Amino acid sequence: MSFARLKTALRGPVIAVACAAALGGCGEEPGVDEPAREGLAIEIGGIDYDVGITRQLNLAITPDEAFYDGPPAKPGHALYGVFVEACNVSEEPLTTTSDFLVEDNQGNEFEPIELPEDNPFAYQATQLAKDDCVPEQGSVAQLGPISASMVLFDFPLEATENRPLELIITPPAGGGEAKRIELDL
Repeated sequence: MSFARLKTALRGPVIAVACAAALGGCGEEPGVDEPAREGLAIEIGGIDYDVGITRQLNLAITPDEAFYDGPPAKPGHALYGVFVEACNVSEEPLTTTSDFLVEDNQGNEFEPIELPEDNPFAYQATQLAKDDCVPEQGSVAQLGPISASMVLFDFPLEATENRPLELIITPPAGGGEAKRIELDL
């Protein structure tokens, strides 16, 4: 067997062992004891929430102009899209949350900007059958450049310096405890 094939064959098991060692020995629950990281799905009330990316929007360029058709950020502020995928990993239909909040390291809290339902990239709480996701398979948001739905925030520029900023996801009533994801700004 060539060295390249051996490397490829061993890559999966080596990554699995490294991940198990990194996560298994901690005894901490991601999102509760310590904020989870972007790109790692966390289960909240039977729904896996995965923040794929957080980024500042520039409404003067493509594709950002399609994400939000509203007023630009006022001076001293910036618009940030938090791009989320939510998938039902339970055996029964469940409703995704609509309760998102961002908190900076000074305790300042920021609520999302409400986006119109006709915005194809806007995250909207919805009921999902087993194994269904938001954004829906084949939708503009799922097929778009980020493959996720957007939760939009308006941050004062000084808040972006108060890192880390954490997205707090609270499940619908009776769905368990809120969890945190550290945003990569």
